[in-house]
Amino acid sequence: MGGAFRSAARAIVAALFLGFAASAGAVDTPPSDDLPDLSAIRALIYSGEYEKAVVQLEDLSGKVRHADVFNLLGFSLRNVGRYKEADKWYREALYYDPTHRQAIEYQGELFLTTGQLDKAQENITTLKIFCLPAGCPELTKLQKAYDEAMGKKKPSS
Repeated sequence: MGGAFRSAARAIVAALFLGFAASAGAVDTPPSDDLPDLSAIRALIYSGEYEKAVVQLEDLSGKVRHADVFNLLGFSLRNVGRYKEADKWYREALYYDPTHRQAIEYQGELFLTTGQLDKAQENITTLKIFCLPAGCPELTKLQKAYDEAMGKKKPSS
């Protein structure tokens, strides 16, 4: 329990720091480029054509610096089993937008896939903070995936 408590405490302190620093204008978040229309790429992803999406997103990531582009690239790479590359792009997304809830969720799912349950739990803790007071879909999805990975499937109602 001590390790889980320390992880939760670190996540809370980091989130609080981000919140205070952001409100004070002290976080040196790099500027994002304007986001181009990603609907064609999202259509590829929704239809399961992850390899095609990767090609387009890799090209776009060299031209556009935006958390949404990096998050979608990480998501697509994760879905084709390129986990190390996916991790890189999730970290890049969170560098540009530390509160990007979908990137936090998807990175947590990557951690579950690669057996890093402690890191997935840290992402759950972070989402609990960012999704106050009522929660959010990203937290619900990651918590469910974590529970399933831990063998805690909840009975159907």
